[in-house]
Amino acid sequence: MPPRSNGNLSGVSWQEFVLVGFEGGPEIQALLFVVFLAIYVVTLLGNLTMIMVISLDTHLHSPMYFFLKNLSFLDLCFSSVIAPKALTTFFSSKIITFMGCATQFFSLLFLGTTEAFLLAVMAYDRFMAICSPLRYPVTMRPSACACLVLGSYCGGCFNAIVQTSFTFRLPFCNSNRIDHFFCDMPPLFRIACTNTALNELVMFGICGINIVSTTLVVLMSYGYITVTILRMPSTAGRRKVFSTCGSHLTAVSIFYGTVFVIYAQPAAVEYMEKGKVVSIFYTLLIPMLNPLIYSLRNKDVKEALRRLGQKHTAT
Repeated sequence: MPPRSNGNLSGVSWQEFVLVGFEGGPEIQALLFVVFLAIYVVTLLGNLTMIMVISLDTHLHSPMYFFLKNLSFLDLCFSSVIAPKALTTFFSSKIITFMGCATQFFSLLFLGTTEAFLLAVMAYDRFMAICSPLRYPVTMRPSACACLVLGSYCGGCFNAIVQTSFTFRLPFCNSNRIDHFFCDMPPLFRIACTNTALNELVMFGICGINIVSTTLVVLMSYGYITVTILRMPSTAGRRKVFSTCGSHLTAVSIFYGTVFVIYAQPAAVEYMEKGKVVSIFYTLLIPMLNPLIYSLRNKDVKEALRRLGQKHTAT
C-alpha cells in the first residue's frame, strides 16, 4: 500500500524514496564501494563454501552442522538483501521504490529475527550434546531439528509481518530521503509526518522480547555447559568443547550486541550516524565473519575442507 498524505500536507505522497547513504566526496564513495564490494564477495564465498562443505561431507551430517548450514544460508541471503542495493547508491541511483523499500525492510527483519532464533537453537543443541549426551540422539533427531529450524523461520516471519505492516501504514510526507544505506525502522520513523510513538513501542517491545528471550536461552545453555565442562576430568576434552562452544559464543556476542544497539533501546531513533556504522556490523560484517569464525575455530570443518581439497586434487 503506497504512503498516504497527511491531512496538513495534502497532496504530498511519495512513491519512491532516496537512500542518502554515507556522506563524502567521490574519493570517499569510491573507497566505500571497494570496501562494501570486498566484504560482499568474501561473504558470498565464505557462506557458499560452508554450505557446500557441510552438504558434501558425510562426517558433518549432524544436528550442529545442519543448524550451521542454515545459518550460512541466512547470512548469504541477509547480506544479499543489503549489499547489492547499497553498492548502487555509491555511484548510480540512490532511488528505491516504495515496494522495493517495503520488500527490503520485510526481508531484513525476517532473516535477522530468524538468525536470532537460530543462534538460540544452536546454543540449545550444544547444551543437549554436552549436558545430556545419552538423550541427545533422541532429543535432536532429524524431525526435531527440522521443527526447530522451521520454528525459527516462523518467528522471523511473524516479526517481519508485524513490523512491516505497522511501519508502512505510516504517512511519509515530511520527506522521501531515508538517512541510511537501506530501509530500516529508525530512519523511516524520522520521515513520517505523524506520531510514531506506537511504532517505536512496538519495535522496542518485540525486538526487546526477541533479544531477551533468545539471550536467556543462550546464557542458560552455556551456564550449564560451563559447569559440565569444569567437571570434566580430561583437559583435552575440556579444550575441545571450549573450542566448539567458543565459536558460537563469539558469533552470538557480536550479533546480539549490534542488534541491541540498533533496535532494543528507546533512543535508537535519535542517533542515525552511529546507527549507520553499527548497521554495517550486523548487515555486512557478521555474515562475512560467521563462516570464518566457525571454520577457523572448528577442527571438523577444517578437516572436511582438507578432505574435499584432496578429492579435488585427486580428480
